[in-house]
Amino acid sequence: MSTSTFRTAIAQARDLLRWRSPLRTELWAARLLADLEPEQVEPLLRELAGDGGAEARLTLAALAAVAPPAQDDDVAESGGPLAAGASVFGRAAEGALDALPGWAGRMGRVACEGAWYGRADPYGEQILAALSFRYENGKEPHVLVVGIDQPHGGLAVDAVVEEVKFLDDLGLAAAEPGVVAGRVLDAFELGDRLLGAEVADTLPGVRALAVARTRSVPGLVRGAGDDTAERFAELEGLPELPGAREAFGKLREFVGDHPLWWSPDRVSRFLTSWLPREAILSDAAIAAMPEVVRAWTRFNGDQPAVSRRIDEDAPRLAALMADESLAGLGKRLAQAELARAELAQDRPDQGPQEG
Repeated sequence: MSTSTFRTAIAQARDLLRWRSPLRTELWAARLLADLEPEQVEPLLRELAGDGGAEARLTLAALAAVAPPAQDDDVAESGGPLAAGASVFGRAAEGALDALPGWAGRMGRVACEGAWYGRADPYGEQILAALSFRYENGKEPHVLVVGIDQPHGGLAVDAVVEEVKFLDDLGLAAAEPGVVAGRVLDAFELGDRLLGAEVADTLPGVRALAVARTRSVPGLVRGAGDDTAERFAELEGLPELPGAREAFGKLREFVGDHPLWWSPDRVSRFLTSWLPREAILSDAAIAAMPEVVRAWTRFNGDQPAVSRRIDEDAPRLAALMADESLAGLGKRLAQAELARAELAQDRPDQGPQEG
């Protein structure tokens, strides 16, 4: 199997030497890496190292440029983009660039020039994270766009590398590159932890390059929260109603790390299922909740279908909150604790008895 893969790689690398494109070569290497089974890696690297030709050296250098980082301490220490590869690829590629054209040495040497983030669809069920790059000689500008699924927790489900003009029709907002890159890495790592996660057929062939690019962004911020709720409070403001702040606290708890995902089904689940099951609210907060949710909706996409669902479900909220049979275990335990605390406060002071 490795001999067949080796011959194909050599033939394709021969064409790439004529193209003289670092980006085209890195994309090819990412696809090659995705097609390799674990048991094929070392035999292929031995064949490439033993060949010694320009095509074999280019293949080794390209694989090292996009290979994922090592999970142990056995990492090449030579510095530069090759040292970022997993140890087996980094070792195999040592010296590979020495006899290659200068353009090959630019593989992996990119600067991030901007980042964008926002919805891929009206309801934010998928988020797009975009990062633009350019090689150190200023050529081959390109953009990495990663689709991040929200209903399944925020895992990466698709990725493309395109010309920068690809961004023109996406309507994404400019964002901090380190934050966007960190979210992309978080999304890929979540997908790695979920067995059987459904992703686009095209994702594996881009994944290695996508991860390598995001890791190259300076100032990476991992686990960054979304500031949509803070911007809502600052720009839109809460309705001037008693209980509005308390109500918004529960809405914020519900949307969690995925505030841009706001669909008719999700708002209905919040009003008719999650609140009755999980939330303990004052009467004022229950009364204010529909207006708080409407304000959030106006700020967060202002989709008519979401507003219609609020109009349908909000009139039932007070009755649903009063239905104790809908309360979940956590809410029941919290209510019992509150009742005990109130009872303790209401008891008369039991001071020492005089004899």
